[in-house]
Amino acid sequence: MLSANPDMTIRDIRVTMLRLPWADDPWLKGAALGDTRDILICDVETAGGITGMGYLFVFRPAMKSIAACLDECIIPRVKGRDATAIEAIWRDLWTATMTYGRGGIAAMAMSALDIALWDAVGKRAGLPLHRLWGHYRSQIPVYGSGCFRGAGGDGMIEKALHFVKQGYKAIKMQVAHVHTPAQDLDNVRRMREALGPDIDIMIDVNMGWSADLAIEMGRKFEKYDIYWLEEPVPADDFAGYQRIAAALDMRVVGGETHFTRYDLRPFFLNPCLPILQPDPMRGGMTDLRKIAALADTWGVTIAPHLFPELNVHLLASIPNGIWCENMALIDDLWVDPPEISGGMITAPERPGHGLKFKDDVLKFRIA
Repeated sequence: MLSANPDMTIRDIRVTMLRLPWADDPWLKGAALGDTRDILICDVETAGGITGMGYLFVFRPAMKSIAACLDECIIPRVKGRDATAIEAIWRDLWTATMTYGRGGIAAMAMSALDIALWDAVGKRAGLPLHRLWGHYRSQIPVYGSGCFRGAGGDGMIEKALHFVKQGYKAIKMQVAHVHTPAQDLDNVRRMREALGPDIDIMIDVNMGWSADLAIEMGRKFEKYDIYWLEEPVPADDFAGYQRIAAALDMRVVGGETHFTRYDLRPFFLNPCLPILQPDPMRGGMTDLRKIAALADTWGVTIAPHLFPELNVHLLASIPNGIWCENMALIDDLWVDPPEISGGMITAPERPGHGLKFKDDVLKFRIA
């Protein structure tokens, strides 16, 4: 039994790497996400018996590199510190990894730890993170993501209709990379015809175009009442983003591939994107909350990238959270994921982030 005032000194940090098969889900058809799912888990154990859990869903072959960074660069600097000193720990790790970090592997390693620390602090306080951070609302609109380009036009439409039948009011489809611009345009036209006028359609380019092509295609898409055009150009092409946003009437959005608020700084200096999509695994929840506050200052809203089971806490604690993204990539791994119903996701009331992997998931541990 925990004491009334448990010692939050970090006693141990354990890293577990999992390589899992995909769920037997026909709606994952067309995903270009590899043959397996790589999950890195970071458990922070305190002297008082509280354990916080952080995790990363690693989409590219980098899990062992992140684990090595944790082992060599992160864990030795953190063991023995107070788990509630999250801001001090984040700043110390950012500074210590500056010469080889400021993003990439180091930032992702920091993020796994940061998520675990916030989980531990939430458990210590007996509060879900959205209440620890200052509750704003319990439910947030969720959109159905993952109408994968690899499924073709028919497959994307079929999945979109599946989301609509579940009560979703918005879906996201993909363009570029595997289709010609003419095929992309035809797929968008057919999607609007299939869904009718009352469902919002987001379009994800996944950095697949030049600014010129994005402007050309965006103008053609506009007649189909598109809600947003996402990541039209590579993340570093800030001038391209500005050109596209100035040329189109539709919203241009992005941010998922940027690391921390520092990488997003050009979008605050020139707030041409009305919605930002930061990723909690590229800076942790500490930095994600700062991005949300900066965005709110400039009248920008937040629709964070994936991980609805985690991002729901941020969105439920801020006034400028507009959408939660659900692609259902790891929903099958959780004991009790947040409820999604009628196009809304509900923030859970369990302490911390409230997430726990199913026991049988751990059998997929790798060395």
